Amino acid sequence: MAVTYTPIPLTGTPFPREEYEGRQRRVLTAMEQAGLDGLAVTAYGHQQYLGGYDGYGGYFAPFPLVLALGRPPTYVVREYDEDAARAESCITEVVSYTQQGDFVSALAGVLRRFGLERGRVGLELGCWNLAPADVTALQTELPDMKIVDATRLVASVAAVKTERELETMRQSMALTDVAVQTFQRSLREGVTELEASHAVDSAITTAGGSIRPYTLLFGARTRLPHGRPAAHPLHRDDPAFTELAGVQNGYAAGLCRSAVLGRHPGAEALHRLAEEALEAGLAAIKAGVTAGEVDTAVRKVIERAGRPEVFRHRAGYQTGINWSERGNLSLEPNSRDVLEAGMTLHLPIILFQAGEYGLGCSENVVVMETGAEILSKTAHTLYRAS
Repeated sequence: MAVTYTPIPLTGTPFPREEYEGRQRRVLTAMEQAGLDGLAVTAYGHQQYLGGYDGYGGYFAPFPLVLALGRPPTYVVREYDEDAARAESCITEVVSYTQQGDFVSALAGVLRRFGLERGRVGLELGCWNLAPADVTALQTELPDMKIVDATRLVASVAAVKTERELETMRQSMALTDVAVQTFQRSLREGVTELEASHAVDSAITTAGGSIRPYTLLFGARTRLPHGRPAAHPLHRDDPAFTELAGVQNGYAAGLCRSAVLGRHPGAEALHRLAEEALEAGLAAIKAGVTAGEVDTAVRKVIERAGRPEVFRHRAGYQTGINWSERGNLSLEPNSRDVLEAGMTLHLPIILFQAGEYGLGCSENVVVMETGAEILSKTAHTLYRAS
């Protein structure tokens, strides 16, 4: 007997169906250009981009979203999570499996039904949520199928945002600005990282939004990349640093901001260098330049200052759903990826004085034909708390 699925309250997709269908069509076009007959999407952010569901239950085993020319998009999910996949996505075709060992046979069954057992099928080999053992088992089940690395395929399509997505990114940044301003107002002698963090969380809740887990650090603890708030107090003349992102409909708009309570000449000088490097990167952004050229513009400022050792990462990365995803466009040395109008990028220029502190600033931008639109309304200069 067929099961009738009735609506579940407070579920659904944040965008209308036609938005997702347009994204799926663009991915299918990219598949054709890449010579792929099918694609199994397993990265959480890519699944959410294409269907609305965040794939959260995929910690159990992969939850592939299978795309093939002329076939309906089909989810392969754990039976336990089937109702969530149906309720929180626009995908109507769902095949379920019960135990971890059932996953490969369920996916292989869909691929056979789509006539792909001898086709070229893309897997996101460089993304999270797909283990080497999953790939080996699938190849054993379908020995004549050609597995192709499609790590960057969905990311390349998702890099260019629609107007709906850009508006969502602006809404997310409005939340981020609320968080940054609350962080700045909370800075006083004796306040702990946790107390400042609680103030940020409360402000975001009051604003009706949400926020990703984030970095918020004082003093020597600013040397911790991606460090979480602790019961550590802010002292006079300490630096303070935060990297956080407000979230709207899964889209995160990240931002880095730094401050000093009182004066700290070393931190102030390092931050001036971060500002100069960030502004050089922003000036380099426009449609048609490469990601590597933007990284070079940032890096030249730091090298010209004779301090290359303080910068130990890339200049930035593509943003959108899930803050960042493996396989996304990266602003790094020698990258030949070409920027296009409508892309959104985060440029976190965080510098480290070895053994002492780390701080910096960033902007989240929309790539335009002739420059960059900065989304934040909060200045990236060093905030001075008294």
